[in-house]
This record gives sequence, C-alpha cells and structure tokens, in this order.
Amino acid sequence: MPFDSPDLNLGDLLKDVGSGKIRLPDFQRDWKWDTDRIASLLASVSLGYPVGVVMLLETGGPDVQFATRLVSGVDHGGASKAAEQLILDGQQRLTSLYQALASGMAVRTQDTRKQKLERWYYLDIAACLADVADREEAIVAVPADRVLRDNFGRDIVLDLSTREDEWKHEHFPLSLAFDTGAVFEWVGGYTANAPERMGRWNEFYERALKNLVSYTVPVIVLKKETPREAVCTVFEKVNTGGVVLDVFELLTATYAATQFNLREDWEARYKRLTGHKVLRGLQSTDFLQAVTLLATRQRRMAWQAGESDKPPAVSCRRGDILRLSRAEYEQWAPEVERGFDWAARFLNGEHVFDARDLPYRTQLVPLAAIHVALGSQAETIGAVDMVRRWYWCGGTWIPGCDRPFIGV
Repeated sequence: MPFDSPDLNLGDLLKDVGSGKIRLPDFQRDWKWDTDRIASLLASVSLGYPVGVVMLLETGGPDVQFATRLVSGVDHGGASKAAEQLILDGQQRLTSLYQALASGMAVRTQDTRKQKLERWYYLDIAACLADVADREEAIVAVPADRVLRDNFGRDIVLDLSTREDEWKHEHFPLSLAFDTGAVFEWVGGYTANAPERMGRWNEFYERALKNLVSYTVPVIVLKKETPREAVCTVFEKVNTGGVVLDVFELLTATYAATQFNLREDWEARYKRLTGHKVLRGLQSTDFLQAVTLLATRQRRMAWQAGESDKPPAVSCRRGDILRLSRAEYEQWAPEVERGFDWAARFLNGEHVFDARDLPYRTQLVPLAAIHVALGSQAETIGAVDMVRRWYWCGGTWIPGCDRPFIGV
C-alpha cells in the first residue's frame, strides 16, 4: 500500500481545510470535542509539543470514490476547491485547530456536560511569560460576546469585547494567529502607547506564538490506489476514538458519490420488513450480506473455465460486501426484501413470532438468500421441507448434502 509521510506546516493544512481541498469522507462521525480538550490542544501546539499524526487519503482513485463533506466550521461559500485529500485520522484535532485558529468565527463546541457553547480562544501574554507557568492556564476561552462573567452572569470577570480591551488586558486572540497582516496591526495597537511592551511582545512571540505559526504536523498520505477494503481496515486501526467502521457506512459513502442514498433505501425497506415482529432485530449489515451472497453466486454462475484458475467464491465476508457494486445492490435488493418477507412468514409457521425467540439472528440471512436463489421452487412442499430441516438442524448443513443449501 503506497503512502508518503511528509511534515506539513499547520497553517498550510488549515488553509487547505478552509478552501475545501481537505475534506471528510462521509462515513466520518461528527466533530464533538469539548472546550477543555480544545484548550489543552492549543496549549500543546503553542509549546511545540507533538499532538499526533494526521492520516489523509488522496481522492480520485478507482476504488475510493467516497461522498465527502466539509470540515465542521468551514464556510460553504468560501470552500471553492475540489476535494484532493480526505481525513482518515485527525478529524477532531484538525477541526478544533481550524475553528479556533483559522475560521474567523467563534468555536461551536460544548462543555463536559455536553451543553452547547460558543468560544473564542486567547493567549494570556503575562501567563505565558511567567517563570513558572502552566500553559493550559494561559489559554483563555471566552463566550461569543468576548465577555467572561461569573456569579450567574452578574459579574464581569474579563472583558475582551474590543481591541482596546484585548490590548489593555494583554490577551492575544488566537483567531488571528495565521493572518500576518492582522497580527502586525494588533501588535501596533498593543505597543502604540506603551513602547516598552515591544520587549514583552518579542518574548511572547518566541515562547508561544512562534511555536504555533511554525508548527509542523507529521502526516501520512495514502495514495489514491489504496483499495477500499484497506481504507476500511486502516481507518479502524488508526482512529483514535476506537470507532469500528461499519461496512454499511462505507458503502453508503461510496454509493453517495454516484447520487444513490443507501441509507434512505435501507430505512424504507426496514420499515416495511419490521411489520413482522420476528424481523425487528434485522441489521443493515444482515441485508447487505444477503445481497452479497446472491451477487457472488451470480458471479460464480457466470464464471467460465479459462477466465481464471479458480471460480469466484459464494461468500458474504467483509471484503465481498465492500466490493458490491451499486448495480448489483439495485439488482438484488428488491429480491432480498421479498426473501426476508418470506423468511418471516416461514418462521411464523414454525411458531417463531418475535425476534428474541430466534436462536441466531444470522439465520435470517441464508433464509432470505435461499428463497431468492430457488426462485419459483422456493415455496414447493419439498423445498420448504428441506429448509425446515436445515433450520432445525441449526442452519448449517442439510442432511445428506455435501454442500451448503445456498449452492443447491
């Protein structure tokens, strides 16, 4: 799996995020960091400490055509560039840094109790210059109006609502950090009536701001030739939130790139199928497994000797599902829905009426696929009797057969 591992300037990364050149694949979860974690991240960057590797995936590959969305906080009107890279790992960090340092807007975050907040972040110059300083204490977060209050909002603790207030209290707005012209203008106002402050500013710049504006991020860039299954595996291995990437989510993002909403399609089918109580535990991945069994069976039946040494397997493993094309899904999904409907009626006939009474939910998948595979033979007395024997034997093998029923 080819990849590059450059160290990229943080400012350049955030610029690409803001322009839309770096985006999120649609299967990524929402940004959710709270204000304390954002402040801690900003403190680490201002000290020049490492904050982890970012992993990106090049777009344009034949197997990784995912639907994308902008990073949270990016202005849709200003994001004029087409996506060139997608964030696989580092979404929470890059989003936090973009919103705090480059968005030009208050960060829409939350507190530790998940209450919605809007915050601007500042560096307290005096705290940064203290001999014994905790840099996190130097990161000051204030509400959207830039006025920090206490005593249920009755007492003003810190007012940074104007540039004059920022200069007076010696609090540098981190939202200006990567705007060189704005920084010079701010410094000019800060030192205008107090030239002795220039020495403090120079020391502050060396100790904190320089670390931030010159910060480099180690990046792993996966090449566009990376196969879809590898993207899925890599995402799960490196994702710092420990998120397991469901194949349904990955296919949803893949099909969305061709203007097909897999989630809406599944939800409509699920709503119809769960009129049967026995199907109320059915999962989206169960449905995809049944579709994949039939698609791979069709490939096997179409195989001719000479095309390859070994015929394709009838299978519904993860890699097989990820290779399921939109055309194959649209071909088999209606048939599979009818197959699950029949499976529910069959189970009712066996006095299984509720999902909790099923020995194994996974038995539903081959039941639906069997019905579709047998076609007009599916509801004959002999076929139903064989399915009944298969079901009560544990849903594995049919007595007297040397292969699974799906191959019959």
